[in-house]
Amino acid sequence: MSADAELSSILNRRQQINEALDNGQAVRPTFKVVNVYTEFHEFSRKEIKDYQATFSKYDVGNDGYLDLAELKFMMEKLGAPQTHLGLKGMIAEVDEDQDGKISFREFLLIYRKARAGELISDSGLGQLARLTEIDVDEVGVGGAKDFFEAKIEQQLRTNKFHDEIRQEQEERRRMEEERQLRRQQFQQRAAVFQ
Repeated sequence: MSADAELSSILNRRQQINEALDNGQAVRPTFKVVNVYTEFHEFSRKEIKDYQATFSKYDVGNDGYLDLAELKFMMEKLGAPQTHLGLKGMIAEVDEDQDGKISFREFLLIYRKARAGELISDSGLGQLARLTEIDVDEVGVGGAKDFFEAKIEQQLRTNKFHDEIRQEQEERRRMEEERQLRRQQFQQRAAVFQ
């Protein structure tokens, strides 16, 4: 998007807000998340990249959204075809900006809700989330082991104190290495005078 188009978009939005407020209407705020890695901290970077690959695979229009036709195609390819109303219901369940399409951020909301147990298992979104789970028969014990190790790593990562402790330990190790290096350099210089 060019700078002129972006500025025009912002000014148009501001004008719409002002007009709505003047008419006594409620204005629903819109939010843009800059980084999905920070918003969806419950997912590992690898998981988000895997979800991004899945999303991109079915985003045939390369517009950053899954529209009704693309969602229909995706569900058919995953082996869980949906009716037209079912697809509209799937979109409505996560469509926060009410544009009738699923953005990548909204796509990640599906998996967040699935982990939180907020999806009905027979719903289209429940089926979508279930289709991405690890199947031990398909990937073998090694794949399942990697999956559970990633889950444990994710849980450790969500503990904010774990990261701080790890950073402190790395800082102490680095300072100790620097101290030893300075000591060696001092001993080498002192050896010249002996």
